[in-house]
Amino acid sequence: MNNATFEPGGPAARAITSSMQPIKKADFQFEQARHLLWRAGFGGTAGQIQALVSWGLDKSVEHLLNYDKVPFEAATGESFDKDIMRPLGEEERRLYRKAQQAKDEDALAKARLARQNAEQADRTQMREIQTWWVKRMIETPRPLEEKMTLFWHGHFATSYRTIEDSYHMFAQNNLFRKHAVGNFGEMLFAIIRDPAMLAYLDQNDSRKNKPNENLAREIMELFSLGVGNYTEKDIKEGARALTGYTFRDDEFMFEKNNHDAASKVILGKPASHDGDSFVRTILEQRECAVFIATKLYRYLCADYPTGSKKRDAAAKSVISDLAATLMASRYEIKPVLRKLFQSQHFYDPHIVGEQVKSPVQLVVGAVRSLNTPVRDLTFLSEACNAMGQNVFFPPSVKGWDGGRSWINTSTMFVRQNTLVFLLSGRRSQGRDGLSDVEKYDATKLFSELADAYPGASADDVEKMVDAILAFTLGRTQPASRQTLVDFVKARGGKLDQKSTVELMLLITALPEYQLC
Repeated sequence: MNNATFEPGGPAARAITSSMQPIKKADFQFEQARHLLWRAGFGGTAGQIQALVSWGLDKSVEHLLNYDKVPFEAATGESFDKDIMRPLGEEERRLYRKAQQAKDEDALAKARLARQNAEQADRTQMREIQTWWVKRMIETPRPLEEKMTLFWHGHFATSYRTIEDSYHMFAQNNLFRKHAVGNFGEMLFAIIRDPAMLAYLDQNDSRKNKPNENLAREIMELFSLGVGNYTEKDIKEGARALTGYTFRDDEFMFEKNNHDAASKVILGKPASHDGDSFVRTILEQRECAVFIATKLYRYLCADYPTGSKKRDAAAKSVISDLAATLMASRYEIKPVLRKLFQSQHFYDPHIVGEQVKSPVQLVVGAVRSLNTPVRDLTFLSEACNAMGQNVFFPPSVKGWDGGRSWINTSTMFVRQNTLVFLLSGRRSQGRDGLSDVEKYDATKLFSELADAYPGASADDVEKMVDAILAFTLGRTQPASRQTLVDFVKARGGKLDQKSTVELMLLITALPEYQLC
Protein backbone atom coordinates (compact mmCIF):
# COMPACT_ATOMS: atom_id res chain seq x y z
CA MET A 1 0.00 0.00 0.00
CA ASN A 2 1.23 3.44 -0.89
CA ASN A 3 1.72 5.62 2.18
CA ALA A 4 0.27 8.53 0.21
CA THR A 5 -3.09 6.82 0.61
CA PHE A 6 -2.99 7.80 4.26
CA GLU A 7 -1.92 11.41 3.83
CA PRO A 8 -4.12 13.48 6.17
CA GLY A 9 -6.24 16.29 4.91
CA GLY A 10 -7.15 17.44 1.42
CA PRO A 11 -5.62 19.96 -0.95
CA ALA A 12 -3.02 22.15 0.71
CA ALA A 13 -4.82 25.28 -0.46
CA ARG A 14 -7.98 24.41 1.44
CA ALA A 15 -8.13 26.29 4.72
CA ILE A 16 -8.79 24.48 8.00
CA THR A 17 -10.82 26.27 10.63
CA SER A 18 -9.62 26.69 14.19
CA SER A 19 -13.04 27.87 15.33
CA MET A 20 -14.32 26.35 18.54
CA GLN A 21 -17.77 27.79 18.00
CA PRO A 22 -20.48 25.12 17.66
CA ILE A 23 -21.43 24.12 14.16
CA LYS A 24 -24.81 25.30 12.91
CA LYS A 25 -27.68 23.00 13.78
CA ALA A 26 -28.51 22.58 10.10
CA ASP A 27 -24.96 21.36 9.43
CA PHE A 28 -25.29 18.34 11.73
CA GLN A 29 -26.28 15.73 9.18
CA PHE A 30 -25.50 12.06 8.46
CA GLU A 31 -21.78 12.66 7.80
CA GLN A 32 -21.30 14.67 11.00
CA ALA A 33 -23.30 12.26 13.16
CA ARG A 34 -21.31 9.34 11.76
CA HIS A 35 -18.07 11.17 12.54
CA LEU A 36 -19.20 11.86 16.11
CA LEU A 37 -20.07 8.21 16.74
CA TRP A 38 -16.72 7.00 15.44
CA ARG A 39 -14.63 9.49 17.40
CA ALA A 40 -16.68 9.45 20.62
CA GLY A 41 -17.06 5.69 20.44
CA PHE A 42 -16.64 2.85 17.99
CA GLY A 43 -18.99 3.84 15.20
CA GLY A 44 -22.68 3.06 14.87
CA THR A 45 -25.24 1.50 12.61
CA ALA A 46 -26.97 3.57 9.93
CA GLY A 47 -30.04 3.61 12.17
CA GLN A 48 -28.06 4.91 15.14
CA ILE A 49 -26.45 7.59 12.99
CA GLN A 50 -29.84 8.69 11.73
CA ALA A 51 -31.17 8.78 15.29
CA LEU A 52 -28.46 11.30 16.20
CA VAL A 53 -29.37 13.40 13.17
CA SER A 54 -32.98 13.52 14.37
CA TRP A 55 -31.85 14.50 17.88
CA GLY A 56 -29.56 17.26 16.69
CA LEU A 57 -26.04 18.17 17.82
CA ASP A 58 -26.67 19.26 21.41
CA LYS A 59 -28.82 16.29 22.45
CA SER A 60 -26.49 13.85 20.70
CA VAL A 61 -23.40 15.19 22.47
CA GLU A 62 -25.13 15.25 25.85
CA HIS A 63 -26.37 11.68 25.36
CA LEU A 64 -22.83 10.48 24.71
CA LEU A 65 -21.26 12.50 27.54
CA ASN A 66 -23.85 11.71 30.21
CA TYR A 67 -23.72 7.98 29.70
CA ASP A 68 -24.29 7.30 33.39
CA LYS A 69 -27.97 7.93 32.64
CA VAL A 70 -28.00 5.10 30.07
CA PRO A 71 -28.91 1.71 31.64
CA PHE A 72 -26.35 -1.01 31.03
CA GLU A 73 -26.36 -4.39 32.75
CA ALA A 74 -22.88 -5.48 31.82
CA ALA A 75 -20.98 -8.39 33.28
CA THR A 76 -19.15 -6.75 36.18
CA GLY A 77 -16.28 -9.19 36.36
CA GLU A 78 -17.16 -10.24 39.90
CA SER A 79 -16.33 -13.81 38.93
CA PHE A 80 -12.66 -12.92 38.49
CA ASP A 81 -10.54 -14.31 41.31
CA LYS A 82 -8.62 -11.65 43.20
CA ASP A 83 -6.67 -14.19 45.23
CA ILE A 84 -4.85 -16.18 42.55
CA MET A 85 -1.65 -14.18 43.11
CA ARG A 86 -2.25 -13.32 46.73
CA PRO A 87 0.89 -12.99 48.89
CA LEU A 88 1.69 -15.78 51.32
CA GLY A 89 0.09 -15.48 54.72
CA GLU A 90 2.15 -15.27 57.89
CA GLU A 91 1.85 -19.00 58.62
CA GLU A 92 2.72 -19.90 55.03
CA ARG A 93 5.81 -17.70 55.15
CA ARG A 94 6.85 -19.31 58.43
CA LEU A 95 6.55 -22.81 56.98
CA TYR A 96 8.44 -21.80 53.85
CA ARG A 97 11.32 -20.35 55.90
CA LYS A 98 11.35 -23.50 57.99
CA ALA A 99 11.60 -25.65 54.85
CA GLN A 100 14.47 -23.50 53.57
CA GLN A 101 16.34 -23.78 56.83
CA ALA A 102 15.79 -27.53 56.95
CA LYS A 103 16.62 -27.87 53.25
CA ASP A 104 13.38 -29.80 52.86
CA GLU A 105 13.46 -30.20 49.06
CA ASP A 106 10.07 -31.92 48.90
CA ALA A 107 8.35 -29.04 50.71
CA LEU A 108 10.19 -26.44 48.64
CA ALA A 109 9.32 -28.25 45.39
CA LYS A 110 5.67 -28.38 46.46
CA ALA A 111 5.73 -24.62 47.14
CA ARG A 112 7.32 -23.91 43.75
CA LEU A 113 4.72 -26.07 41.99
CA ALA A 114 1.90 -24.24 43.77
CA ARG A 115 3.37 -20.95 42.63
CA GLN A 116 3.72 -22.18 39.03
CA ASN A 117 0.11 -23.39 39.02
CA ALA A 118 -1.04 -20.02 40.34
CA GLU A 119 0.92 -18.20 37.64
CA GLN A 120 -0.62 -20.40 34.95
CA ALA A 121 -4.11 -19.83 36.35
CA ASP A 122 -3.47 -16.10 36.44
CA ARG A 123 -2.36 -16.03 32.79
CA THR A 124 -5.57 -17.85 31.89
CA GLN A 125 -7.60 -15.31 33.85
CA MET A 126 -5.79 -12.46 32.09
CA ARG A 127 -6.94 -13.83 28.74
CA GLU A 128 -10.49 -14.04 30.10
CA ILE A 129 -10.29 -10.41 31.23
CA GLN A 130 -9.11 -9.41 27.77
CA THR A 131 -12.10 -11.04 26.07
CA TRP A 132 -14.40 -9.62 28.79
CA TRP A 133 -13.28 -6.10 27.85
CA VAL A 134 -13.59 -6.69 24.11
CA LYS A 135 -17.12 -8.02 24.71
CA ARG A 136 -17.97 -5.00 26.85
CA MET A 137 -16.72 -2.58 24.17
CA ILE A 138 -18.85 -4.35 21.57
CA GLU A 139 -22.04 -4.52 23.65
CA THR A 140 -22.05 -1.27 25.58
CA PRO A 141 -24.75 1.35 24.90
CA ARG A 142 -22.30 3.81 26.50
CA PRO A 143 -19.51 3.89 23.89
CA LEU A 144 -17.71 6.99 25.17
CA GLU A 145 -17.17 5.30 28.52
CA GLU A 146 -15.20 2.47 26.93
CA LYS A 147 -13.51 4.72 24.37
CA MET A 148 -12.11 6.86 27.18
CA THR A 149 -11.25 3.83 29.31
CA LEU A 150 -9.13 2.71 26.35
CA PHE A 151 -7.60 6.20 26.17
CA TRP A 152 -6.54 6.18 29.82
CA HIS A 153 -5.19 2.63 29.44
CA GLY A 154 -2.87 3.94 26.73
CA HIS A 155 -2.05 7.11 28.68
CA PHE A 156 -1.27 5.43 32.02
CA ALA A 157 0.14 2.42 30.19
CA THR A 158 0.65 -0.62 32.44
CA SER A 159 1.45 -4.11 31.19
CA TYR A 160 0.47 -7.44 32.69
CA ARG A 161 3.74 -8.83 31.37
CA THR A 162 5.59 -6.90 34.08
CA ILE A 163 3.26 -7.04 37.07
CA GLU A 164 1.85 -10.57 36.50
CA ASP A 165 -1.32 -10.04 38.52
CA SER A 166 -4.47 -10.17 36.41
CA TYR A 167 -6.74 -8.86 39.14
CA HIS A 168 -4.61 -5.75 39.56
CA MET A 169 -4.94 -5.12 35.82
CA PHE A 170 -8.70 -5.63 36.06
CA ALA A 171 -8.94 -3.24 39.03
CA GLN A 172 -6.92 -0.62 37.16
CA ASN A 173 -9.22 -0.99 34.14
CA ASN A 174 -12.19 -0.26 36.40
CA LEU A 175 -10.34 2.73 37.83
CA PHE A 176 -10.00 4.18 34.32
CA ARG A 177 -13.68 3.49 33.68
CA LYS A 178 -14.70 5.21 36.93
CA HIS A 179 -12.86 8.39 35.95
CA ALA A 180 -13.29 8.05 32.16
CA VAL A 181 -14.86 11.49 31.64
CA GLY A 182 -14.46 12.63 35.24
CA ASN A 183 -11.69 14.66 36.83
CA PHE A 184 -8.11 14.20 35.65
CA GLY A 185 -6.74 15.43 38.98
CA GLU A 186 -8.71 12.80 40.90
CA MET A 187 -7.38 10.15 38.54
CA LEU A 188 -3.81 11.30 39.08
CA PHE A 189 -4.29 11.08 42.85
CA ALA A 190 -5.70 7.56 42.35
CA ILE A 191 -2.83 6.47 40.08
CA ILE A 192 -0.20 7.05 42.79
CA ARG A 193 -2.26 4.61 44.90
CA ASP A 194 -2.94 2.02 42.20
CA PRO A 195 -1.28 -1.36 42.93
CA ALA A 196 -0.81 -2.16 39.22
CA MET A 197 0.98 1.13 38.56
CA LEU A 198 3.01 0.96 41.77
CA ALA A 199 4.21 -2.53 40.86
CA TYR A 200 4.82 -1.67 37.19
CA LEU A 201 7.11 1.25 38.04
CA ASP A 202 8.82 -0.44 41.01
CA GLN A 203 7.41 2.01 43.56
CA ASN A 204 7.06 -0.82 46.06
CA ASP A 205 10.87 -1.02 46.05
CA SER A 206 11.30 2.67 46.86
CA ARG A 207 12.93 3.39 50.22
CA LYS A 208 13.28 6.50 52.35
CA ASN A 209 17.05 6.42 52.10
CA LYS A 210 17.03 5.24 48.46
CA PRO A 211 13.94 6.50 46.59
CA ASN A 212 13.09 4.90 43.27
CA GLU A 213 12.61 7.59 40.61
CA ASN A 214 10.51 5.61 38.10
CA LEU A 215 7.04 6.71 39.21
CA ALA A 216 7.99 10.37 39.73
CA ARG A 217 9.71 10.46 36.33
CA GLU A 218 6.82 8.93 34.38
CA ILE A 219 4.21 11.04 36.16
CA MET A 220 6.01 14.16 34.99
CA GLU A 221 7.25 13.02 31.59
CA LEU A 222 4.39 10.86 30.29
CA PHE A 223 1.35 11.38 32.50
CA SER A 224 1.09 15.11 33.19
CA LEU A 225 3.72 17.62 32.03
CA GLY A 226 5.83 16.35 29.15
CA VAL A 227 9.54 16.70 28.46
CA GLY A 228 10.96 20.17 29.03
CA ASN A 229 8.52 21.20 31.75
CA TYR A 230 10.44 19.83 34.72
CA THR A 231 14.06 19.23 35.76
CA GLU A 232 15.98 16.19 36.95
CA LYS A 233 15.98 17.83 40.37
CA ASP A 234 12.16 17.89 40.30
CA ILE A 235 12.16 14.14 39.58
CA LYS A 236 14.48 13.41 42.50
CA GLU A 237 12.39 15.55 44.85
CA GLY A 238 9.20 13.96 43.53
CA ALA A 239 10.63 10.50 44.20
CA ARG A 240 11.31 11.55 47.80
CA ALA A 241 7.74 12.82 48.08
CA LEU A 242 6.42 9.44 46.95
CA THR A 243 8.42 7.35 49.44
CA GLY A 244 6.10 5.31 51.63
CA TYR A 245 3.52 4.92 48.84
CA THR A 246 3.18 1.18 48.34
CA PHE A 247 0.60 -1.62 48.48
CA ARG A 248 -0.07 -4.91 50.15
CA ASP A 249 -2.04 -7.54 48.26
CA ASP A 250 -4.83 -5.54 46.56
CA GLU A 251 -4.78 -2.43 48.76
CA PHE A 252 -2.75 0.79 48.80
CA MET A 253 -0.66 1.37 51.90
CA PHE A 254 1.15 4.43 53.18
CA GLU A 255 4.21 3.40 55.18
CA LYS A 256 4.83 6.44 57.33
CA ASN A 257 8.15 5.13 58.61
CA ASN A 258 9.38 4.79 55.03
CA HIS A 259 8.33 8.31 53.99
CA ASP A 260 10.83 11.14 53.65
CA ALA A 261 9.06 13.98 55.47
CA ALA A 262 11.87 16.50 55.07
CA SER A 263 11.46 19.67 53.02
CA LYS A 264 11.62 19.41 49.24
CA VAL A 265 11.39 21.86 46.34
CA ILE A 266 9.23 20.66 43.45
CA LEU A 267 8.62 22.88 40.41
CA GLY A 268 9.85 25.82 42.42
CA LYS A 269 7.51 25.20 45.35
CA PRO A 270 9.18 24.44 48.72
CA ALA A 271 7.20 22.27 51.18
CA SER A 272 7.29 19.00 53.09
CA HIS A 273 5.82 17.37 50.01
CA ASP A 274 4.15 13.98 50.07
CA GLY A 275 2.60 12.24 47.07
CA ASP A 276 -0.59 14.29 47.20
CA SER A 277 1.14 17.66 47.35
CA PHE A 278 3.45 16.47 44.56
CA VAL A 279 0.36 15.86 42.39
CA ARG A 280 -1.27 19.16 43.46
CA THR A 281 1.87 21.07 42.50
CA ILE A 282 1.81 19.46 39.06
CA LEU A 283 -1.88 20.29 38.57
CA GLU A 284 -1.17 23.96 39.29
CA GLN A 285 1.02 24.15 36.18
CA ARG A 286 -0.63 25.34 32.97
CA GLU A 287 1.72 22.99 31.11
CA CYS A 288 -0.20 20.09 32.64
CA ALA A 289 -3.49 21.28 31.13
CA VAL A 290 -1.82 21.79 27.75
CA PHE A 291 -0.25 18.32 27.89
CA ILE A 292 -3.56 16.58 28.64
CA ALA A 293 -5.47 18.70 26.12
CA THR A 294 -2.89 17.71 23.49
CA LYS A 295 -3.26 14.00 24.29
CA LEU A 296 -7.05 14.26 24.09
CA TYR A 297 -6.82 16.14 20.81
CA ARG A 298 -4.58 13.50 19.24
CA TYR A 299 -6.82 10.67 20.42
CA LEU A 300 -10.19 12.13 19.49
CA CYS A 301 -9.47 14.66 16.77
CA ALA A 302 -6.26 14.59 14.71
CA ASP A 303 -2.50 14.07 14.65
CA TYR A 304 -0.38 16.92 15.99
CA PRO A 305 2.13 18.12 15.00
CA THR A 306 1.96 17.09 11.34
CA GLY A 307 4.57 19.37 9.75
CA SER A 308 1.88 21.32 7.93
CA LYS A 309 2.00 24.94 9.11
CA LYS A 310 -1.69 25.57 8.48
CA ARG A 311 -2.89 22.38 10.15
CA ASP A 312 -0.53 22.71 13.10
CA ALA A 313 -1.43 26.37 13.65
CA ALA A 314 -5.12 25.47 13.76
CA ALA A 315 -4.48 22.50 16.06
CA LYS A 316 -2.32 24.60 18.41
CA SER A 317 -5.08 27.19 18.69
CA VAL A 318 -7.68 24.50 19.43
CA ILE A 319 -5.46 22.79 22.00
CA SER A 320 -4.86 26.12 23.74
CA ASP A 321 -8.61 26.64 23.92
CA LEU A 322 -9.18 23.14 25.29
CA ALA A 323 -6.40 23.61 27.87
CA ALA A 324 -8.02 26.84 29.05
CA THR A 325 -11.32 24.99 29.44
CA LEU A 326 -9.56 22.25 31.37
CA MET A 327 -7.98 24.74 33.75
CA ALA A 328 -11.23 26.70 34.19
CA SER A 329 -13.09 23.50 35.04
CA ARG A 330 -10.39 22.40 37.49
CA TYR A 331 -9.48 19.42 35.31
CA GLU A 332 -12.99 18.14 34.62
CA ILE A 333 -12.79 16.25 31.33
CA LYS A 334 -16.44 16.44 30.31
CA PRO A 335 -16.51 20.21 29.55
CA VAL A 336 -13.45 19.76 27.32
CA LEU A 337 -15.07 16.95 25.36
CA ARG A 338 -18.34 18.86 25.06
CA LYS A 339 -16.54 21.85 23.58
CA LEU A 340 -14.57 19.69 21.16
CA PHE A 341 -17.52 17.55 20.01
CA GLN A 342 -19.62 20.63 19.23
CA SER A 343 -16.91 22.67 17.51
CA GLN A 344 -16.56 23.68 13.89
CA HIS A 345 -12.95 22.46 13.98
CA PHE A 346 -14.00 18.93 14.97
CA TYR A 347 -16.27 18.66 11.90
CA ASP A 348 -13.85 20.32 9.46
CA PRO A 349 -13.28 18.24 6.28
CA HIS A 350 -9.58 18.01 7.21
CA ILE A 351 -10.57 16.16 10.40
CA VAL A 352 -13.45 13.96 9.25
CA GLY A 353 -12.39 10.55 7.96
CA GLU A 354 -8.68 11.22 8.43
CA GLN A 355 -7.78 9.19 11.53
CA VAL A 356 -6.30 5.69 11.21
CA LYS A 357 -8.43 3.22 13.15
CA SER A 358 -6.60 1.47 15.94
CA PRO A 359 -6.92 -2.34 15.89
CA VAL A 360 -9.51 -2.20 18.68
CA GLN A 361 -11.38 0.57 16.87
CA LEU A 362 -11.36 -1.49 13.67
CA VAL A 363 -12.59 -4.72 15.26
CA VAL A 364 -15.11 -3.32 17.73
CA GLY A 365 -16.26 -0.71 15.21
CA ALA A 366 -16.87 -3.32 12.51
CA VAL A 367 -19.12 -5.40 14.76
CA ARG A 368 -20.97 -2.37 16.14
CA SER A 369 -21.47 -0.53 12.84
CA LEU A 370 -21.93 -3.39 10.36
CA ASN A 371 -23.90 -5.62 12.76
CA THR A 372 -21.71 -8.61 12.00
CA PRO A 373 -21.84 -11.68 14.24
CA VAL A 374 -19.20 -11.54 16.98
CA ARG A 375 -18.34 -15.17 16.18
CA ASP A 376 -15.31 -15.70 18.46
CA LEU A 377 -14.15 -13.20 21.09
CA THR A 378 -10.83 -14.96 21.59
CA PHE A 379 -10.14 -14.74 17.85
CA LEU A 380 -10.97 -11.01 17.88
CA SER A 381 -8.73 -10.37 20.89
CA GLU A 382 -5.87 -12.27 19.25
CA ALA A 383 -6.45 -10.37 16.00
CA CYS A 384 -6.01 -7.07 17.86
CA ASN A 385 -2.74 -8.42 19.21
CA ALA A 386 -1.60 -9.44 15.72
CA MET A 387 -2.44 -5.92 14.50
CA GLY A 388 -0.31 -4.36 17.25
CA GLN A 389 -2.75 -3.56 20.07
CA ASN A 390 -2.80 -6.26 22.71
CA VAL A 391 -4.95 -4.75 25.46
CA PHE A 392 -3.45 -5.01 28.94
CA PHE A 393 -0.06 -5.51 27.23
CA PRO A 394 1.02 -2.07 25.94
CA PRO A 395 4.54 -2.21 24.50
CA SER A 396 6.01 0.21 27.04
CA VAL A 397 5.11 2.85 29.61
CA LYS A 398 4.66 5.19 26.64
CA GLY A 399 1.68 3.16 25.45
CA TRP A 400 0.94 2.75 21.74
CA ASP A 401 2.20 5.27 19.20
CA GLY A 402 -1.01 5.05 17.16
CA GLY A 403 -1.64 6.83 13.87
CA ARG A 404 0.34 5.55 10.91
CA SER A 405 2.24 3.11 13.11
CA TRP A 406 -0.84 0.86 13.00
CA ILE A 407 -0.42 0.35 9.26
CA ASN A 408 2.15 -1.88 7.57
CA THR A 409 2.08 -4.82 5.18
CA SER A 410 1.70 -7.37 7.97
CA THR A 411 -1.06 -5.57 9.88
CA MET A 412 -3.02 -4.81 6.70
CA PHE A 413 -3.11 -8.53 5.94
CA VAL A 414 -4.53 -9.22 9.42
CA ARG A 415 -6.99 -6.32 9.15
CA GLN A 416 -8.42 -7.68 5.93
CA ASN A 417 -8.57 -11.26 7.21
CA THR A 418 -10.35 -10.13 10.36
CA LEU A 419 -13.06 -8.37 8.36
CA VAL A 420 -13.39 -11.44 6.13
CA PHE A 421 -13.92 -13.52 9.28
CA LEU A 422 -16.57 -11.14 10.68
CA LEU A 423 -18.48 -10.86 7.41
CA SER A 424 -18.28 -14.44 6.17
CA GLY A 425 -16.92 -16.69 8.91
CA ARG A 426 -13.91 -17.62 6.78
CA ARG A 427 -10.54 -17.89 8.49
CA SER A 428 -7.14 -18.00 6.83
CA GLN A 429 -7.37 -21.72 7.55
CA GLY A 430 -10.87 -23.18 7.47
CA ARG A 431 -14.17 -21.63 8.51
CA ASP A 432 -15.90 -20.74 11.74
CA GLY A 433 -17.97 -23.72 12.85
CA LEU A 434 -21.13 -21.62 13.12
CA SER A 435 -20.63 -19.56 9.97
CA ASP A 436 -23.60 -21.18 8.24
CA VAL A 437 -25.83 -20.36 11.20
CA GLU A 438 -24.44 -16.97 12.26
CA LYS A 439 -24.61 -15.12 8.97
CA TYR A 440 -24.05 -11.47 8.28
CA ASP A 441 -27.50 -10.13 7.39
CA ALA A 442 -27.45 -7.39 4.76
CA THR A 443 -31.21 -6.80 4.74
CA LYS A 444 -31.16 -4.65 7.88
CA LEU A 445 -28.47 -2.45 6.37
CA PHE A 446 -30.63 -1.86 3.30
CA SER A 447 -33.67 -0.78 5.32
CA GLU A 448 -31.65 1.57 7.54
CA LEU A 449 -29.86 3.17 4.59
CA ALA A 450 -33.14 3.62 2.73
CA ASP A 451 -34.32 5.78 5.65
CA ALA A 452 -31.12 7.83 5.63
CA TYR A 453 -30.88 8.09 1.85
CA PRO A 454 -34.34 8.39 0.25
CA GLY A 455 -34.35 6.60 -3.09
CA ALA A 456 -31.63 4.13 -2.12
CA SER A 457 -32.83 0.57 -2.54
CA ALA A 458 -31.42 -2.84 -3.27
CA ASP A 459 -32.84 -2.53 -6.80
CA ASP A 460 -31.00 0.71 -7.58
CA VAL A 461 -27.37 -0.33 -7.58
CA GLU A 462 -25.77 3.08 -8.01
CA LYS A 463 -27.81 4.82 -5.32
CA MET A 464 -27.43 1.96 -2.85
CA VAL A 465 -23.68 1.69 -3.47
CA ASP A 466 -23.39 5.43 -2.84
CA ALA A 467 -25.37 5.04 0.39
CA ILE A 468 -23.22 2.10 1.52
CA LEU A 469 -20.04 4.05 0.76
CA ALA A 470 -21.28 7.09 2.68
CA PHE A 471 -22.02 4.80 5.62
CA THR A 472 -18.88 2.64 5.57
CA LEU A 473 -16.29 5.16 4.37
CA GLY A 474 -17.88 8.51 5.14
CA ARG A 475 -17.58 9.49 1.47
CA THR A 476 -19.57 8.64 -1.68
CA GLN A 477 -16.91 9.20 -4.32
CA PRO A 478 -13.79 7.16 -3.56
CA ALA A 479 -11.63 6.34 -6.56
CA SER A 480 -12.99 2.81 -6.52
CA ARG A 481 -16.69 3.75 -6.69
CA GLN A 482 -17.27 2.86 -10.33
CA THR A 483 -15.34 -0.38 -9.92
CA LEU A 484 -17.68 -1.35 -7.09
CA VAL A 485 -20.77 -0.44 -9.11
CA ASP A 486 -19.48 -2.46 -12.06
CA PHE A 487 -18.74 -5.37 -9.73
CA VAL A 488 -22.38 -5.54 -8.63
CA LYS A 489 -23.72 -5.10 -12.16
CA ALA A 490 -21.54 -7.98 -13.33
CA ARG A 491 -23.29 -10.17 -10.75
CA GLY A 492 -26.80 -9.56 -11.96
CA GLY A 493 -27.16 -5.89 -11.19
CA LYS A 494 -29.01 -6.42 -7.92
CA LEU A 495 -27.83 -6.32 -4.32
CA ASP A 496 -28.92 -9.53 -2.64
CA GLN A 497 -27.45 -11.27 0.38
CA LYS A 498 -24.58 -12.93 -1.52
CA SER A 499 -23.56 -9.94 -3.65
CA THR A 500 -23.78 -7.57 -0.67
CA VAL A 501 -21.42 -9.72 1.40
CA GLU A 502 -19.00 -9.78 -1.54
CA LEU A 503 -19.35 -6.01 -1.95
CA MET A 504 -18.68 -5.45 1.77
CA LEU A 505 -15.60 -7.65 1.57
CA LEU A 506 -14.26 -5.39 -1.17
CA ILE A 507 -15.16 -2.16 0.66
CA THR A 508 -13.62 -3.23 3.97
CA ALA A 509 -10.39 -4.09 2.15
CA LEU A 510 -10.10 -0.53 0.82
CA PRO A 511 -7.51 1.84 2.31
CA GLU A 512 -10.32 4.29 3.11
CA TYR A 513 -11.98 1.76 5.41
CA GLN A 514 -8.92 1.91 7.66
CA LEU A 515 -9.82 5.53 8.44
CA CYS A 516 -12.54 7.08 10.53
